[in-house]
Amino acid sequence: MQIRSNSEVGGTSVDRRVEELLDRMSLAEKAAQLGSVNADKLLDEEGNLDESAVEEHLSDGVGHLTRIGGEGSLPPTEAARVTNELQTYLREETRLGVPAIPHEECLSGYMGPQGTTFPQSIGLASTWDPDLVREITGTIRTQLEAIGTAHALSPVLDVARDLRWGRVEETFGEDPYLVAAMACGYVEGLQGDGDGISATLKHFAGHSVGEGGKNRSSVNLGRRELRETHLFPFEAAVRTANAESVMNAYHDIDGVPCASDEWLLTDVLRGEWGFDGTVVSDYYSVEFLRSEHGVAADEEEAGVMALEAGIDVELPYTDCYGDHLVNAVEAGRLSEETVDTAVRRVLRAKARKGLLDDPTVDADAASEPFGTEAADELTERAARESMTLLRNEDDLLPLVGEETDSVAVVGPKADDAQELMGDYAYAAHYPEEEVELDATTPLDAINARGDELGFDVAFEQGCTTTGPETDGFDAAADAAAEADVAVAFVGARSAVDFSDSDRERVNMPSVATSGEGCDVTDLGLPGVQQELVDRLDETGTPVVVVVVSGKPHSIEKISEEVPAVLQAWLPGERGGEGVAAVLFGEHNPGGHLPVSVPRTVGQLPVHYSRKPNSTNEEHVYVGSDPLYPFGHGLSYTDFEYDDFSLSSDELAPAGTITAAVTVENAGDRAGHDVVQLYVSAENPSQARPVQELVGFRRVSLEAGEARRVEFEVDASQLAYHDRDFDLRVEAGPYEFRVGHSASDIAASASFEVTGTKEVPQTGRTYFSETTVADAE
Repeated sequence: MQIRSNSEVGGTSVDRRVEELLDRMSLAEKAAQLGSVNADKLLDEEGNLDESAVEEHLSDGVGHLTRIGGEGSLPPTEAARVTNELQTYLREETRLGVPAIPHEECLSGYMGPQGTTFPQSIGLASTWDPDLVREITGTIRTQLEAIGTAHALSPVLDVARDLRWGRVEETFGEDPYLVAAMACGYVEGLQGDGDGISATLKHFAGHSVGEGGKNRSSVNLGRRELRETHLFPFEAAVRTANAESVMNAYHDIDGVPCASDEWLLTDVLRGEWGFDGTVVSDYYSVEFLRSEHGVAADEEEAGVMALEAGIDVELPYTDCYGDHLVNAVEAGRLSEETVDTAVRRVLRAKARKGLLDDPTVDADAASEPFGTEAADELTERAARESMTLLRNEDDLLPLVGEETDSVAVVGPKADDAQELMGDYAYAAHYPEEEVELDATTPLDAINARGDELGFDVAFEQGCTTTGPETDGFDAAADAAAEADVAVAFVGARSAVDFSDSDRERVNMPSVATSGEGCDVTDLGLPGVQQELVDRLDETGTPVVVVVVSGKPHSIEKISEEVPAVLQAWLPGERGGEGVAAVLFGEHNPGGHLPVSVPRTVGQLPVHYSRKPNSTNEEHVYVGSDPLYPFGHGLSYTDFEYDDFSLSSDELAPAGTITAAVTVENAGDRAGHDVVQLYVSAENPSQARPVQELVGFRRVSLEAGEARRVEFEVDASQLAYHDRDFDLRVEAGPYEFRVGHSASDIAASASFEVTGTKEVPQTGRTYFSETTVADAE
């Protein structure tokens, strides 16, 4: 029996339509809606559908289609065509005709052929600009929609405080407020007004703080830290951005795997926060309840545990759901009502996305949003704005054409397009010979400026990112010695964990030391890159170090010996243009660090919002201050703060207070500044962070221009969980601080919260309202 459209059911509500479908379903058809199938199981070697495989996996219907375009390595037109064929089969050849939800990955852009690759998340976080992220994901949305996708497995909301973890690059940094703000921008751009692509918040929760900085290791957190740091971004995105999907994390928290944690996936997510979307499993995490965690005896028990905890759909393919759930219900080990509850959520998602009416797209038009001039301009702008200048002694940068006759470009990150990409870019997942990269490397961009401005460019790689060979050192040093300035491009290679056979197959010149599964024990530059920089420094030529990497490295020695350090992150396919624009002064860098940079791995944790005893304690040879603090970022101009004031010196526990500061560009060129507002509780009843970010605003100022930036802060933003674990605003003295970074505070002002009050479930404010006006 085929689905009736909205018009055929006379405007029946989504819920009623879902119930009509559910009533008609057999138990097997219900279970099928909670499963998935991936491209590898459906496509032959030529990228065409295998009819027998389609019949095997889709005859009862299916919940999700996993990465048909990306995993199938299909160009947009083919991705749309194949997706249409699968949806047509589901509509016309299955008993109830229920289409699937096609999903893709899109952390730094659609992870498939021809998808625009934007800067990796950690670089976007350095812009401190949620509006820019919203614009980027709006572009991603158009590309995904064109190929028939309805659901995306992004963004990452993990709060990254251990830089050993390989997936730091996928995050928006160390601060829950910044992570939440950037993530909400991501979700809003991707989902549009609700008719766009469902965003998936991941990894729920605490995935970034595994033991030893390892990707899937156990997490041990106190309840307050879990709530106030690691759950906060998810709560904010659910409540304020209406995120439509959540993905569980792999690890266990205090012995309970997230994939089987009913308290986390149901009580908190749905019961407390009112989430009404779908929970999807991280790939293979349901089966990991058996093979990794050992809490399930077999696939059926793993499936039952995950479903009862609150995971609606198993990804990337049906393994522990499907027939295992049917058998469990028939044997009395699983309630069919539990199955029905999850199926309702999946069907509701399909109805809301219009899939029940017409899941197909115009395949002939699928390529139109790809490779556009607007997308190219946006990724180039994002790369420029992510550039974070860490050090610039004697104003070495920007390089001035008339004063520079020759530039030596050195290092393994200078002329490899894949080195600009994050681990969830398409090029990082697939063999290089299969990927056509339309990208601008730093060497490309510097050569272009050499031709334009009339200076010579000499290039020597010097070494690879992780190899031990130093044979190229002499040539690199000679090139530097003969140049007016040397620019060294160094960093970690980013990819998803490759096996030895994979590295041989794709001819990878280096081992990945950043990205999923690429966790490290040393935060220095991999391989012999540090020695290469040392050799360049010995030539006497000024050296600019450009770190092209998914994480900032503990480069204290470099920072002490070279005059300029630029953190370029993983800037995407136009990253070379972004780097060159900053080096040659076409763009004034405005990026600010979203993480604190330690002097050494042994200094961790070093995030800015530690508690007082942690902040004050020192190691024998290393103090407690980071090499570069959270929020740090230099400019080619100077910004001065003046007239910091509060609207009142008292704040009612259910009221608001406004902090305002005048920001002036006191230099001789336009630039961007990030105004940061922190709060500190003066005498709290618990040990609290020394300060916490409660507002920020990126502002653009012409030379000599001044603007008044105001932050309206709600009292509930100061709340924390008391001894009874109630969320309360506590009476007492507080201090606002405004600064250029967490360590560079320009001014402070005290105020008093006049009473203690519990924050109601639906009465919490997550973000300060900011306004920018002309200074008086």
